[in-house]
Amino acid sequence: MNETRPFVPWNMMNDFMIDVFMKYGVPKEDAEICADVLLESDRRGIESHGCNRFKPIYLDRIKNGTLLPVTKMDIVKETETTVVMDANNGMGMVASYHMMQKLIEKAKKYGMAGGTIFNSTHYGIAGYWTTMAQKAGMIGISGTNARPSVAPTFGVEPMMGTNPLTFTMPTDEEFPFNFDCATSIVQNGKIEYYERSGKETPAGLVVTKDGGTMTDSGQILKDMRAGDCALLSIGGLGEATGGYKGYGFTTIVEILSAALAGGPFMKDLSGVDANGNKQMYHLGHFFFVINPEFFMGLDTFEQTAGNILRGLRNSRKAPGEERIYTAGEKEWIAWNERKDKGVPVGESIQKELIALRDEFGLDYRFPFE
Repeated sequence: MNETRPFVPWNMMNDFMIDVFMKYGVPKEDAEICADVLLESDRRGIESHGCNRFKPIYLDRIKNGTLLPVTKMDIVKETETTVVMDANNGMGMVASYHMMQKLIEKAKKYGMAGGTIFNSTHYGIAGYWTTMAQKAGMIGISGTNARPSVAPTFGVEPMMGTNPLTFTMPTDEEFPFNFDCATSIVQNGKIEYYERSGKETPAGLVVTKDGGTMTDSGQILKDMRAGDCALLSIGGLGEATGGYKGYGFTTIVEILSAALAGGPFMKDLSGVDANGNKQMYHLGHFFFVINPEFFMGLDTFEQTAGNILRGLRNSRKAPGEERIYTAGEKEWIAWNERKDKGVPVGESIQKELIALRDEFGLDYRFPFE
């Protein structure tokens, strides 16, 4: 990759984000979790959910009162293999971290475990939580609902979130199988990234209220908030290219995120009340952990998974294509390209970092200054 943006060392960005989170009232231990989740996105090359979202999704929401900096976690129901948690509108990343710790311990003992969180907020990349399971030698599955931005097949109204359905599985290779993506063709964060980068959104990803499409990234974000356009589920418009399949997966995530914990869903997750005033998001997340040792063993699982992935990558390639990838491989490549350089930051992020530093009088001097 020919990267022209300046890099900020990982440890500097990590320390800076922790310091700023703490200035916003987030306890140090929680700030460390949140910073690591955001930087993991950048380590994997998923810039739509990394430091690009530090200020607008987390700091600004703490400031406007739709996200509480101190996370009070209440366990409302627990069994040997299940947990239901109320995050009380605190940091979704903090609640999810503690949830996964619980579920991994349960799966070590009982083979499987599942949990749900309600009254939560944005929890970062879903793949962070499933990777926690993989690092423990287990299979991780997670999903979350989100503010409505996706239309049902044959509809034009934003009804459900981009609703990722994510799996991470251990393999015998240097990197796991990590399938982490929205059930919509594109997610809100990607359009936000396009806007910040001055780029158009590719045609065919968004449906307008008259059934057409649009590409102006800034206008898409405005119109989506007003309910005048919506994202499309994987498969696209209508049924001919399988849009109903993506719509089905989006709906599955919506149901599991809300119904298992009895939380709100769809339009009730918009972040605004009936009068258009900002309110808490009340998101829901679900998590499942499966321990291969309770089946044919971790070694067997890793070897078989690795053989499947190698078989796919070594299969016949299309003319002109250099290689075939499997899920998680590109993220591993991105990390190897960036691990000794740092996180690349564009001009808009540079301005945000400087403004935050100056606002709190923090002792940092960034490489791009």
